[in-house]
Amino acid sequence: MEGYDFLWKNALKELEITVSNLSFATYIQILEPVDIKGNTIVLCTSNEFFGKYIGENSPLETKIKDALRKTESGVTDFELFFGTKEEYVRKSQESWNEEIPSTPINKDFTFESFVVGDSNEFLYAAARAVAEDPGSAYNPLFIYGGTGLGKTHILMAIANYLRLHSPSLKVIYTTCEQFTNQFIESIRRGKGNSLSTNFRNRYRNVDVLLIDDVQFLAGKEGIQTEFFHTFNELVMQNKQVVLTSDRPPKEIETLEDRLRTRFEGGLLADVQPPDVETRIAILKRKAEERKCILNSKVLAFLAESSEPDVRTLIARLTKVIFASKLHEREITVEFAAEALKEATPSVQEEVKIDDIIKSVCSFFKINKNDLLSKKKNKEFTEPRQICMYLITELMSLPLVTIGQKMGGKDHATVIYARDKIAELVEEGGKVAVMVNDIKNMILKK
Repeated sequence: MEGYDFLWKNALKELEITVSNLSFATYIQILEPVDIKGNTIVLCTSNEFFGKYIGENSPLETKIKDALRKTESGVTDFELFFGTKEEYVRKSQESWNEEIPSTPINKDFTFESFVVGDSNEFLYAAARAVAEDPGSAYNPLFIYGGTGLGKTHILMAIANYLRLHSPSLKVIYTTCEQFTNQFIESIRRGKGNSLSTNFRNRYRNVDVLLIDDVQFLAGKEGIQTEFFHTFNELVMQNKQVVLTSDRPPKEIETLEDRLRTRFEGGLLADVQPPDVETRIAILKRKAEERKCILNSKVLAFLAESSEPDVRTLIARLTKVIFASKLHEREITVEFAAEALKEATPSVQEEVKIDDIIKSVCSFFKINKNDLLSKKKNKEFTEPRQICMYLITELMSLPLVTIGQKMGGKDHATVIYARDKIAELVEEGGKVAVMVNDIKNMILKK
């Protein structure tokens, strides 16, 4: 039972006593609680006439508020939403989406899709506690560990959980890179060295702030100062802050002591590379999501022969599944080894980013400026996403570097493009054929 359901149930007990049977049955019972915002409970009703009758300084309005106060929950007021609970949730989600920056959130990155093992059990429990009770459990929550271990997944899982269960909360997920770029742009648009009000309001008037890769604050004094004040204001108001980094606070060079102590003042969660058993569980889950059943020998081979990070693990699985569909062959240990051998490091080293960009532009008959631009036309977005996918497939480069080469995109945009095209490739349709044709063009150069 949600908190607002329990609270309203207690208020109804009081209202049954203080309100006439007719008024209770006609006006009160039709109200359904859907949310709590501060000291206000949101009640929805499809009957707009009755709803207005309650809310227009009527005796019923006073009695409802009195009943709420007697619950001693801190909720003393109510507001009405005219419509169904589903309509309220949908509109709240639309409003929530307007509050977040342009950094895309992968809807598939949820707690349910996060495979838990010995290496990340503590992280999972801490993140879940934060999502279920933001601002109360661990604040800040500082998550650190190597690349490809699920830090971004867990941040997006928190965001997706809040979107579903607390749609009225204002939540921002962003990367440190994007925060930095917006900081610089805000100064540029402001007067002299002053920040625009919009920038400060954007980050200080939120309920939950999720920031990826805060190690990039290192060496940036002006941004560290702004981040310090934003961080302080949110935490002092019991607003939840969750941060990720590739290293613990004490190892982030040129990080101001006042920030380091703030980061260490909450809960530090260290995420370690998954052991073989967890890697097998991850592979099995991902294969099933892609409607591909792998036997235990193949799973063990992929898990034991892979680098320990999850990103590489999934990339290898993707290559094997794609090769199986392309050649219409059963996946055995021998076939998996053969498929992975097709993209050897020696071949990868010969590929240059410019080769991939030129091949994509040539294939789609578009120019490089359009490919690297921010234009949203499908004729540019699809080639752009395919290009980022191919770079991650054929080269071993940090996501931040790929984003910079692709016109200044942040690493979350690269992840989104990579995962989206990977899914389409696995489906074996038109995109899979295009990707394979472009890959052949690149490798033949």
